[in-house]
Amino acid sequence: MKKDILSLNLDELTAEITALGQPKFRAKQIYRWLHKVMVTDFNSMSDISLELRRILDDNFVIFGCSIEKKLVSEYDDTIKYLFRLHDGEFIESVLMKYRYGYTVCVSSQVGCRMGCTFCASTLAGVVRSLNASEILSQIYAISRDNDIRVSHIVMMGMGEPFDNYDNVLRFLRLISDENGLNISMRHISLSTCGIVPGIYKLMEENLQLTLSISLHAPDDNIRSSMMPVNKKWNIAELIAACKEYFEKTSRRISFEYALVNGVNDTEECAYKLASLLKGMLCHVNLIPVNEVTETGCKKSTPERVRRFSDILAKKGFAVTVRRELGSDINAACGQLRRSTVKK
Repeated sequence: MKKDILSLNLDELTAEITALGQPKFRAKQIYRWLHKVMVTDFNSMSDISLELRRILDDNFVIFGCSIEKKLVSEYDDTIKYLFRLHDGEFIESVLMKYRYGYTVCVSSQVGCRMGCTFCASTLAGVVRSLNASEILSQIYAISRDNDIRVSHIVMMGMGEPFDNYDNVLRFLRLISDENGLNISMRHISLSTCGIVPGIYKLMEENLQLTLSISLHAPDDNIRSSMMPVNKKWNIAELIAACKEYFEKTSRRISFEYALVNGVNDTEECAYKLASLLKGMLCHVNLIPVNEVTETGCKKSTPERVRRFSDILAKKGFAVTVRRELGSDINAACGQLRRSTVKK
């Protein structure tokens, strides 16, 4: 079976290349072609001999992703991609343009098993996890397609990153490698729905990324009704892990809060949330929920969003309301893949 070359770090690639009887320096050449030039086939490696290209093709495969569908917003230049993987499965990624550069939101799984009631990604469950190469390939394909350098990454697409921990960690090491794209960990955000053991594991890595917690409720009753994961690790356990994570890493945590009309967007919920997070160095990102027919969740009105935000701000929290990028192209996670698979 051919090996997944794009998932290999430089040391592993060097070991593979020398085992094939090639000089050590060839590994760095190949690594540059894969992770800086972002080629999709070995024949594009023009400064490598035809014989070595044949050897590479006989022993390795470059797992990329092909653009199945591409939707460009008329409002804000957001681009949503539906990618087809080598086995025919589909995943989604989003390119967002900000004043500071380009951000790509990547998927870590085909589907999701977490069952959050407001999310389209989880409606059909999880098919499989992505290899590190398949997470990388989303960024590489988008970079090539737009002839840009991506500066920021958010792991908030399809899937739960901690449900694919080893591949996600390998991806993080590869994307921040100085021999590759060298994207700073400080420009990477990883979002989890609250898998507490994953938080403790990541804490030990002492990476300088931003940990985002999909909180979405101020108490266990509401959160358990929205997010099944809360029945396994409740809010008290989650907040305790977050506090320990901050003490260990000194990295401020971001709490994501999707506002669902009449469910978790009341003034009472805002005050409860302020009490829950009191004393923590954190940022609260309020998200008007994306309406998906199958979930039945309704978006909060602008007035309710504003009131919720004002309460938190008056309590001293750093709070923002996420811009609704790509609203005309179904840029929310899972919607494009779901509509394609159903067809």
